[in-house]
Amino acid sequence: MLKKLKKNYFLLVSTFLIIYFFFNLLSGQRGLISYFDKKQYLEELKIEEAIIINKIKDLDFKNSLLSDNLDLDYIETLIRERFLFGKENEKIYIIKYDTKN
Repeated sequence: MLKKLKKNYFLLVSTFLIIYFFFNLLSGQRGLISYFDKKQYLEELKIEEAIIINKIKDLDFKNSLLSDNLDLDYIETLIRERFLFGKENEKIYIIKYDTKN
């Protein structure tokens, strides 16, 4: 048996190396499966970045409306929404949803 091992030593070592590199290609931190997971995660981060950039632009726009040149219509809209103010002889209705049903 030892003679057969010595005879097929190159074949045995090369087979072991091929199997080793094959498994490392598929699994592991830098493997093919990990690559696809990281690619998916990158796409999710790009979408999240786009959403956050849009929120920042929206907040910048709202902030510019409250700068030195005040937009009185925008301020009136904010006051009406947050403090439920209305003009004289104006009726304001507050609709509450009943969640007990």
